[in-house]
Amino acid sequence: MYYNSILETIGNTPLVKLNKVAAGVDATILAKVEYFNPGQSVKDRIAIKMIEVAENEGLIKPGGTIIEGTSGNTGMGLALVAAVKGYKCIFTTTDKQSKEKIDLLRGLGAEVRVCPTDVDPDDPRSYYSVAKRLSNEIPNSYYPNQYDNLANTQAHYETTGPEIWEQTEGRVTHYVAGMGTGGTISGVAKFLKEKNPSIRVIGIDSVGSVYKKYFETGEFDKNEIKPYLTEGIGEDLIPKNIDMSLIDAVVQVNDKNAFVTTRDLARKEGLFTGGSCGAAVYGALEYAAGHNLSGSDLMVVILPDIGSRYVSKIYNDDWMREHNFLDE
Repeated sequence: MYYNSILETIGNTPLVKLNKVAAGVDATILAKVEYFNPGQSVKDRIAIKMIEVAENEGLIKPGGTIIEGTSGNTGMGLALVAAVKGYKCIFTTTDKQSKEKIDLLRGLGAEVRVCPTDVDPDDPRSYYSVAKRLSNEIPNSYYPNQYDNLANTQAHYETTGPEIWEQTEGRVTHYVAGMGTGGTISGVAKFLKEKNPSIRVIGIDSVGSVYKKYFETGEFDKNEIKPYLTEGIGEDLIPKNIDMSLIDAVVQVNDKNAFVTTRDLARKEGLFTGGSCGAAVYGALEYAAGHNLSGSDLMVVILPDIGSRYVSKIYNDDWMREHNFLDE
């Protein structure tokens, strides 16, 4: 048996039980390990879906250019799709993203423009604005816009959700995912709640993001926006892909707890993941402890990406010390 291209290997990632980091929790905690995708992140799923939808709708023609704002992982997935399908890529990203991510995108042949993090989304210098401007200037280009492109949510409704349901034989009681563009949490939640409306959905947010307050009050409060270092989760805007009606609770996790848990996953479970994975697991364990989950509960946590993208940061003792994240 063989695959016709690397794109056919996207999805069907394994569920792995968390043991040592979940010690003391009665519930079964299972991690959906998305670095088994070819681009080593959950974003491969939405990359192929967004481009296939665009092709079907005639939004991109052969030889065209894909232009996207990305924290790195969606860019990686789109770069794989582009390599196989013969498209060019230009990605905009922020200066808080790791050097490894930027080098990886360039290694796959993409052009990368680095933009400032600490500007409003509608500032012309923001990575959102630069991507939009380039897509207007460059002929035969396509701007997927993962934030507002509902093919993002659809990808998870069609693949990740059904996989979790089948892999747990329908026994899943709690689903935990980081809240970034909103596609992963919303698409899976929609599928699982259609199967069993009593499944609880817990969103993981970063301290410094607008999501938690928006979820709890319905108010978009710019005063909530503060700098943070966890990549890929939290937002300073509300994307069309996030459906708050499908979410039952939001847990905010600070950078230190996210990164210390990320290192624990590597050293105690052999799961070499990125910082948003540590945030998701820390938030999941906090929720489990605070809600007295029992032995009959089965919680699935999405681990979005791989640790090799953060070697110069989370896995670097000097960088961790510099930011006061290490307790000596």
